[in-house]
Parts: sequence; C-alpha cells; structure tokens
Amino acid sequence: MKKIEAIIKPFKLEDVKDALTEAGITGMTVSDVKGYGRQQGHSELYRGAEYVVDFLPKIKLELIVDERSVDETIRIITDAARTGKIGDGKIFVTSVQKVVRIRTGEEDEEAI
Repeated sequence: MKKIEAIIKPFKLEDVKDALTEAGITGMTVSDVKGYGRQQGHSELYRGAEYVVDFLPKIKLELIVDERSVDETIRIITDAARTGKIGDGKIFVTSVQKVVRIRTGEEDEEAI
C-alpha cells in the first residue's frame, strides 16, 4: 500500500476529485494548507502599503492506494491538476505499513 500526497492549486480540487471518482478511486482526505516553492509568494497592496505574502493557499490531498494503482493515480492527478504554470504542485508517494478500519477492524487492503 502507498500513501499519495498531492499539493495542488485550490481551484483544481474539483477537477482532480471528479477525475479520481471517474476512475473508481474513492476516499481521500483534503486539507487547506499554505506553502511556497519556486513561486516565492507575491506582493499585495493594502491601504497604500505593499506587503509580501510568502505563503500561498494550496490544497493537500491524501489517498491510500494499493501498489498496482500508484502510477495510474499519479497520472490522473497530474492530468487534472496541471495548468502549465509555476505553482501547479507536487506529488509525494510513501509506503504504508498498516491500515485499520476502526469501525470493522478490517486491515490493510480490505480497509482501504
């Protein structure tokens, strides 16, 4: 099992969710996060003063998938989230040792 974490632009969330659902990939955790990379934030004017906004709003998706689904899941997220502009995001894949569904006690693949 693998955990896929994707950091994407907020306005791409629905596109990514719809593409994953269409492919039969259900269940994810979504968090509002802030961060920056090469994008380095931007400047804003407020009451005549300029402020640098270092952290930009992003969305973090977390999914657990079986190893056979990793490449396809990455492709779906990448295709749906890409704008071609800086700040499109990143995808991280890590191994998962164990999953337990609290309600039923199911473990690992059955618990996904």
